[in-house]
Amino acid sequence: MHLDAGIGLIWYGVFVGSTVCHEASHAWTSLRLGDKTAARGGQVSLNPWPHVRREPLGMIAAPVLSWLLAHWMFGWASAPFNPQWAHRNPHKAAVMLMAGPGANLAIALFAGLLIRLGLACDVFTAPATLFGGQLAAATAGGLWPLLANILSVAVALNLLLGALNLVPLAPLDGNGIPVFLLSTESARKYLTATHGPVARYAGLLVIPWLISPLFSGLTRLAAWVLYPHLHFV
Repeated sequence: MHLDAGIGLIWYGVFVGSTVCHEASHAWTSLRLGDKTAARGGQVSLNPWPHVRREPLGMIAAPVLSWLLAHWMFGWASAPFNPQWAHRNPHKAAVMLMAGPGANLAIALFAGLLIRLGLACDVFTAPATLFGGQLAAATAGGLWPLLANILSVAVALNLLLGALNLVPLAPLDGNGIPVFLLSTESARKYLTATHGPVARYAGLLVIPWLISPLFSGLTRLAAWVLYPHLHFV
């Protein structure tokens, strides 16, 4: 992919759509499990506005600035939940946390299947490079190059969002994974400890170091699945 305004718009569109799906999955799962906090804020919805309204810096300013300054899309969003509900039901809270990355991995799988379909129909082919998460190139003009770029970003970005949020580190969603291995009382103590400012700030210092190697490794993994007989430099 060339780092131009068009690609930036594709990245931003996929980022917003993927992040909205992530947060809406949190909100919907939370509602189904007994917490109406996010539903009251309108976040059980694929409408971007409730999510942008809650986190305008993470949904608008941060991704746009990060692209302009570093040609990288960085941002965040959040779905509110009742901490008292989470304390009473730590295992339900852990399921709610897993819903977000689960949505991202489902999007990546669906976009990957569409790329495979395009390859089978000879409208897509292997890219010359994996730079920027490019996982497919179009064999014809029209809207096919745009679709190849959108699907490539959808796979690469959602694999990153899903995998990153499965890292068992606060404030990532994966911080809830150990809860499944603990008793209710131990899970409560664990969540209380890891939701403190020290654990969260420590996690924020580590997270930026994970993004680049995860993105590179996951993009190569996706390319290997799509093109098992090809080797990309």
